[in-house]
Amino acid sequence: MKSTIRYLALALCFFSSLAYGASEKALDAGMVNPGYEAQPAWFKVSFLDLREDMKEATGSHKRVMLYFYQDGCPYCKKLLQDNFGQRPIAEKTQKYFDVIALNIWGDREVINLQGKTLKEKDFAIQMKVMFTPTLIMLDEKGEVAMRINGYYAPDRFTAALDYAGQKKEKTSTFQDYFAKHAGTPAQGKLHVDPAWLKPPYRLNEAQRTTRKPLLVLFEQKQCLACDELHLDILKRKESQALLDKFQVVQLDMRLPTEVITPDGRKTTASEWAAKLNVSYAPTMVYFDVSGKEVFRSEAYLKAFHVQSILDYVASGSYRQYPEFQRFIEARADALRAKGVEVDIMK
Repeated sequence: MKSTIRYLALALCFFSSLAYGASEKALDAGMVNPGYEAQPAWFKVSFLDLREDMKEATGSHKRVMLYFYQDGCPYCKKLLQDNFGQRPIAEKTQKYFDVIALNIWGDREVINLQGKTLKEKDFAIQMKVMFTPTLIMLDEKGEVAMRINGYYAPDRFTAALDYAGQKKEKTSTFQDYFAKHAGTPAQGKLHVDPAWLKPPYRLNEAQRTTRKPLLVLFEQKQCLACDELHLDILKRKESQALLDKFQVVQLDMRLPTEVITPDGRKTTASEWAAKLNVSYAPTMVYFDVSGKEVFRSEAYLKAFHVQSILDYVASGSYRQYPEFQRFIEARADALRAKGVEVDIMK
């Protein structure tokens, strides 16, 4: 009898999740949100008590993966279709993780690991979710073993599954792990722009002088995503116009290049990257004129999102829109109103 009641409750939870609110937009006919993408049947049907989810995952020798999404998100669609749509990736994910889907605009109640009840959208804020998809893989103590802010292509995503699933975070950074296990034929060089800051890198003095926000590019030579960023995205005229509003410094995240940070601390590029928990190349870290970090991006992004982030920081809109997704929607609407075509996948 108890098992029947539990089954019915799980079924109710599952069907409610379809109707509850991924987005704040009105539902289409048939109770489907605009842009809704069906999630794999093997995702966990959860009561959203994360303490119980952790206990169940640990008992099955798995970890919990929190998948934050929103309807109409093309990167979420790529994750579901291009990544989880591949049997080896789906099977590897199920081997290592219980995946729990959470809508960043949702109203379902979540009990977090501290026992506090809050809505999905508030939990997303608590977890500092700025991009969709965001995947947070938790260790057995509820600490973050691996965090993916945005979309990873299948090869890098597979490496991330192995890294967190096999508990490699205890002995290696993900960037080092990926370099050893999934090397790619990148150009093997940093793409240096002569307009950017040159050594010696006294970033505290540079900010006092120009009063511009600072963009720090943490990169490495063997990096396909870095190649695309520099050879395509940052060369576009829209990107160039936005970059002019920043001081930009490019650092090899592996090298002991001497740096004085915006807050005046003497360190090296590799030590600073480690202190900032930079584990992906390229990572773009943004600081305001006072030297405080205000935003970062550390995943594969196309031009529209890179430009939107530059605009978000340069305009100071992060103060008005603490949720980056709201700013993106407002920016896209404003561009369309001016007759500008918005294609977020180009």
